[in-house]
Amino acid sequence: MTTTTTRAGAGATTIGRTPRRQIYLPLGLYLLFTLIPFYWILLFALRPTGSTSLVPWPVTFEHFDKVWTERSFATFFQNSLLVGAVSMAMTTLVALTGGYALARFDFTAKRAFMLALLCSQFIPGALMLVPLFEIFAELRMINSLGSVIVAETVFQLPLSMILISGFIKNVPYVLEEAAWVDGCGRFRAFCAVVLPMLRPGLVAVGSFAFVHSWNHFLFALMFLSDQGKQTIPVGLATLMGADSVDLGALAAGGVVAAVPVVIVFAFIQKWLVTGFSAGAVKG
Repeated sequence: MTTTTTRAGAGATTIGRTPRRQIYLPLGLYLLFTLIPFYWILLFALRPTGSTSLVPWPVTFEHFDKVWTERSFATFFQNSLLVGAVSMAMTTLVALTGGYALARFDFTAKRAFMLALLCSQFIPGALMLVPLFEIFAELRMINSLGSVIVAETVFQLPLSMILISGFIKNVPYVLEEAAWVDGCGRFRAFCAVVLPMLRPGLVAVGSFAFVHSWNHFLFALMFLSDQGKQTIPVGLATLMGADSVDLGALAAGGVVAAVPVVIVFAFIQKWLVTGFSAGAVKG
């Protein structure tokens, strides 16, 4: 009897392991397919000029030194970091207040307002370039990083408000009511009860706001004319000439542009998964 149970258990274990082994092969192929472009860009960035080797040896950092000093990528990096950080802070703060109102209050045309927020995501940014340019020209904000920050914040707010409202709906309303009974006002109850439970959601929304602002090319290209105020995406475009392309410098610039995004996602991965899991429970 004991032997039969052991064999049955072993068989169950074998059956349970079989699907995993079948998944490893396609996942491995997908991982290889994903990593090849990263290896290719590192190859061009690290191998000497004129080399045709498929292995970056001897390793050289001449391309990084060229883009960082000669091509002003240090300035582009600072500008992109400023735009990304300020846009992330403004988007998260405004979306937090608007999302709380959508989640906790009932008002006239609330459904229509939510529908308008969703429909705004179908409007391409290129369609709004001319009116935005005229508005910023009247405000004397052309060729200022402030114009890019405002534009990025405005275009990210609708989706961010919808996401945060979903996160707030997952926080039981009775917790706020209990805080009110204990003498807290609405703002104090929000800061003491709701806000700590929204950390994963805020990390998810803030990280995507930062990455979107960091990678966005169109607004920086149209609203910034001074090279000293350009961002990294526009700086990468300047590395491609009309007749030739410096592949080593372009690859090094691509690595510089990708490093902050990789670092951000490496540190917030745990919060990011938790945030989206929480936001997916209720609408």
